[in-house]
Amino acid sequence: MGSGRHILAIPYPAQGHVIPMLELSLCLAKQGFEITFLNTEYNHNRVMGALAGTERVSDGNIHLVSLPDGMKPGEDRNDLGKLTNTMMQVMPLKLEQLINTIEGLGGRGITCVIADENLGWALEVAEKMRIRRVAFWPAAAALLAMQFRIPKLIEQKLIDSDGTLLKSEEIMLASSIPTTRTESLVWACVGDKETEKIIFQVCLRNNKAIEAADWVICNTVYELEAEIFSIAPRILPIGPLLASNRLENSVGHFWPEDSTCLKWLDQHSPRSVIYVAFGSFTVLNNTQFQELASGLEVTGKPFLWVVRPDITEQNPNNVYPLGFQERVKSRGKIVGWAPQQRVLNHPSIACFLSHCGWNSTLESLSNGVPFLCWPYFADQFLNESYICDIWKVGLKLNRDEHGVITRTEITEKVEKLLGDEELKQRIQKLKKTVLKSAEKGGGSYKNLNNFINWLKS
Repeated sequence: MGSGRHILAIPYPAQGHVIPMLELSLCLAKQGFEITFLNTEYNHNRVMGALAGTERVSDGNIHLVSLPDGMKPGEDRNDLGKLTNTMMQVMPLKLEQLINTIEGLGGRGITCVIADENLGWALEVAEKMRIRRVAFWPAAAALLAMQFRIPKLIEQKLIDSDGTLLKSEEIMLASSIPTTRTESLVWACVGDKETEKIIFQVCLRNNKAIEAADWVICNTVYELEAEIFSIAPRILPIGPLLASNRLENSVGHFWPEDSTCLKWLDQHSPRSVIYVAFGSFTVLNNTQFQELASGLEVTGKPFLWVVRPDITEQNPNNVYPLGFQERVKSRGKIVGWAPQQRVLNHPSIACFLSHCGWNSTLESLSNGVPFLCWPYFADQFLNESYICDIWKVGLKLNRDEHGVITRTEITEKVEKLLGDEELKQRIQKLKKTVLKSAEKGGGSYKNLNNFINWLKS
């Protein structure tokens, strides 16, 4: 089985990190590598549950395994500070034991560890065990370049040595990169001071771990963030990592996909449907959820809306405006989770009302679908700036004085976006650029090939 080269792939335990790491793993498996793909037990069970009754991970060279994350049953895994601490306490030793167990099986020892950059401890274990190591960054390269800049931010007295903000100021990495306010730095916008300090210390540790990595690979495209690669030349763009590049379906989801929406989309005319999806993490309060529902109703346009069971604090079925589902049933389709890459590739999709996660951003760009931006957390605000201010392929949704995106704002921006022909031309042009990069002869294609050749050496 495999080529004798055995890769251990370790994603950070979040949906937006698992999917691109598994996509990379499937690319490598097709090249003959044997892959052991390591999730936390909690996420492994979710992935296996979502796959139940459907096709499995299709390449026999991939083995899905798991380790405990240290959290107790019922503890909140959205508590990033707690999850981060318990993982660092429990998982390094467990990882070492797993690698030793694999070694003991004979003939198929781990030859390289590819770990999410957010798991610096995994790179440290690989270094200790003298295994080749690769850091994988699944978000925009600009975000990682900003993390590399921490020593300079301390030197400039914008933050102190534990990450606490000392000044409110805009940071510009380059003219074609969105500016970042100090209060939007990735560790500074969590909302809980203790968690912010934990995340900041992890950023410092990860920076150090990366120094000893053999490669730093990133799910991005050179042309999308060209200036970053002068500032941070170690980052190698290999994206977009999409299932469509393999002509197959995406895998690694935490919820079962409802593919009935594809047949529903078949019944609609080209560029007519609003697609609404907020990824795996966004939570809306009841008022905001109802305004969104009312906004979709008032547009009068067909819409496909992904409503996770946990998108509101109580069951969403109890939160919809009175009579909403009955009134919109002829033109609205609501699902718990969608096969998003296939949805965005469908000719009936007109626009994507999105939380601006990086995977969603790349998927929409790759299909030439313009954005209505509704960021919620962390890097999504940077991605929104790329979409609206730098690439100019989407519109921001503004909040009112109560922090709510109103139904009026939604309907007005839908009309404005769908009537903007120049914006549509820009995203079609960007689509060609992004897809060309992953095709034979493109920048990402060449980088990935060079990386594969190194893995084989």
